[in-house]
Amino acid sequence: MKDKIKLALCQISSKRENKQENLRKIEELTLKAKQQGADMAIFPELSLTGYVVLDQVYELAETIPGPSTEKVEALAKKTGMHIIFGMPELSEKTQATVFNTAVFIGPQGLIGKYRKMYLPTHSVFEEKRYFRPGYEPAAFQTDLGNIGLSICYDVFFPEVFRLTRLKGAQLIICISASPAVRRNYFEILTSARALENTAFLAYVNLAGVEDGLQFWGGSRLVSPTGDVVAKAKYDEEDFIICEVDYGDLRTAETFIPTLRDLRPELFEKLKEYSELL
Repeated sequence: MKDKIKLALCQISSKRENKQENLRKIEELTLKAKQQGADMAIFPELSLTGYVVLDQVYELAETIPGPSTEKVEALAKKTGMHIIFGMPELSEKTQATVFNTAVFIGPQGLIGKYRKMYLPTHSVFEEKRYFRPGYEPAAFQTDLGNIGLSICYDVFFPEVFRLTRLKGAQLIICISASPAVRRNYFEILTSARALENTAFLAYVNLAGVEDGLQFWGGSRLVSPTGDVVAKAKYDEEDFIICEVDYGDLRTAETFIPTLRDLRPELFEKLKEYSELL
């Protein structure tokens, strides 16, 4: 495993319902990331299709593996890159069950996937209307370290990130489609999730406008001490290269020993009291 890795935070504006164009952009920026020495290219939530696709999601969703993931696998193999992106995943067992999924592909093929656990269904969000929630945290041991996956609204729920960290994740990727009205929340919460778990957190958000909904961008890499060490522009497409130094984990864990000081018995209390809500 490498001691240091370079990430390309690919903050794009997806073309709604146009997988071909979005795959072209994924290829273009992955090649750019490779040229600039990156090990991994990360794209936002539902970047394959765009976020605001409504009932078209049933036509756009694909199984994993499927046509789009196979194209990205070929790209990863050609470039030697690791690639993470979001897409609507069609269940292999039914014809109309769809998940909001983060896909993780490496040079050897599909590494794994994560199905978004928390689906916002309030204000401008309608995700429970279209998607089924996932049930499992995801962390994968790779040549680039132990990498965890999460998606957008999950960041409001510390238990998702705690479970991912306890599965061994040293770097947690959070892909997102957060509108501008939520910017302040995400800036606070991404730092909090990194700090409380003493893990790196790479947050990659959509940018631009879809059907009147403005996505604020602001993609970032947060250190295990909660510091923002790299940040993309607000509101527009951007591309930044940043470095993760796993050597920083030991220092963070020593001086912020949250994992050492965990009280597992409190998790049972959390379950007990949440059932009473």
